[in-house]
Amino acid sequence: MSAGQWLIAPEGVSWFFDAGAPSLDFAAAPEPVHARDLGEWLATRFERLDAADASERDLADAMTLRATIERLSTAAADRETLDPDDVDTLNLFGATPDVPPALAGGRRQAGAGRLRTGQALSSLARDAIAILAVEPERIRRCDADDCRRVFRDESRTANRRWCSMQRCGNRAKVRAHRARLAAASA
Repeated sequence: MSAGQWLIAPEGVSWFFDAGAPSLDFAAAPEPVHARDLGEWLATRFERLDAADASERDLADAMTLRATIERLSTAAADRETLDPDDVDTLNLFGATPDVPPALAGGRRQAGAGRLRTGQALSSLARDAIAILAVEPERIRRCDADDCRRVFRDESRTANRRWCSMQRCGNRAKVRAHRARLAAASA
């Protein structure tokens, strides 16, 4: 699965956001309007998935999973108790068959056939389960008051503050610099 995605801020500026986990990228992605939107997003992350295979039922399932991951990761970032109903939903998605790994180069590729959308959703659920179960303290919110996106801190020192240095980190540094200049000139 590839990580990160380009997002468009309300002011129209494109910026790259890597939530640190495919499941968190999924929760942060623009909400798919049509099954085709879902299929295209998943196909960019699961190379053997055909974007055209996503159905309206898959879209409904994806929206349920996406909202569940968003609520659970937000609760983890805020150090709140995880909702048992959301945990059950995530566990149900994770219990279905996921995308089997396949090493290229062999003559027989077990599991290398065409993937189904449900398998991709299950893989995303399993990713969310893994990050929520193993290192929930690494799930954080962006320090920018006007952002608050959720991400997984993968930094070595576990001190990532911004969802993206390109966007929120840079804006915070510009504000701090301007405040220092204003204070010096006062």
